[in-house]
Amino acid sequence: MNRGRVYDDERLAGAYQSGNEMPEESLRDWTELIGSFAGRPAPSVVEVGAGTGMFCSAMARWLRPSRVVGVDASEAMLRQARRFNSHPGVHYLAGTAEAVPTGSGLFDLALLSRVVHHVPDRRRAARELARVLRPEGAVVIRTTFRERLDALVYDYWPRLRELDERRFPSEAEVLEDFAGAGFTVRTVTSFARPVTATLGEYHARMVARPQSKFTQLTAAEFQEGLARLEAAAHAEAEASPAAVVERYDVAVLASAA
Repeated sequence: MNRGRVYDDERLAGAYQSGNEMPEESLRDWTELIGSFAGRPAPSVVEVGAGTGMFCSAMARWLRPSRVVGVDASEAMLRQARRFNSHPGVHYLAGTAEAVPTGSGLFDLALLSRVVHHVPDRRRAARELARVLRPEGAVVIRTTFRERLDALVYDYWPRLRELDERRFPSEAEVLEDFAGAGFTVRTVTSFARPVTATLGEYHARMVARPQSKFTQLTAAEFQEGLARLEAAAHAEAEASPAAVVERYDVAVLASAA
């Protein structure tokens, strides 16, 4: 993905895998949901903005696909993908949503997970995805639309919500951009699964600033929010620890027949 220089940051790429992984059961639930939209057995899948390849390797393991291709513009991320999520059924390629480095009509399913807000030209990206998909192929967009920003990080870093309201597109904007490329809406739904067993575990992973959104904050702002999160984690540990659950919007669009 062309996401500025942020994802070329070796530090972020190194922290991304451990800072964004989820329990095996949650990952499998997400993978099976995504795969359910492929519409055929042994689907051919491309993930655009694959990052460190968490979903690529998961889809290779659980969907029994004929092909999985992970595309990302960041060489730093691709190195981590090949290190942590290599699989004989997965090929990682450098590329962008606007220029997917594959032939046309190859895929049944395209996944964009937590990346659509990074795409500089969504209309061009939609046309490109229409090119690489087979007729009636599906695009699955896993994101949080602007009108439903509810990530836990906003509770501790409230300025991030203000900043993300400027960065994240609305549901209507995304659907309109893809409609212009001939896509029709199959469904827009919501799905949530645990990412850590406790708030303390969540705090431990946030220390490494494993999400690109943290680059928008000053060092002081980040540390202030981290201190708020640490205090909340200590209070929860003394009371009743509970799993941290993350929710995402899931928009599924079908290419033309």
